[in-house]
Amino acid sequence: MANIQSQIKRNRQNEKRRLRNRDARGTARAAVKDARASLTSAQGAPAAVLAAISALDRAARRGAIHHRNAARRKGRLMKRLSGMAPESAATGQHAAESAATAPDKPKRSGKSAAEAKAKTTPKNTAEKKTAAKKTTKK
Repeated sequence: MANIQSQIKRNRQNEKRRLRNRDARGTARAAVKDARASLTSAQGAPAAVLAAISALDRAARRGAIHHRNAARRKGRLMKRLSGMAPESAATGQHAAESAATAPDKPKRSGKSAAEAKAKTTPKNTAEKKTAAKKTTKK
């Protein structure tokens, strides 16, 4: 037990913050759990993911969790959501199931790596040097 008055007050403040942070973390954790469950069953998955993202942002804004922790968890949820095909998100099928029935996409005819490399030119450093040498007269 603290004897110093300022430490006694600090302990009271820490306890209030701990309870507040626990509530915010618990809410975010529950929302993420619901979002993961909806991703497996695909019942209202986008709405559940958005609710989880909102809860994570709120917890990070209050300081209950670190902002990078919230970003990482949001990224994982969005990655799993984008793994589902858009039309199957509403019907309940996963991307793997719908990929078996989807027609093959035509391949894009892009430039080869050699053509792309040939297009790039090295920067002319002489122009930069002359621009930097300008002097002002007083």
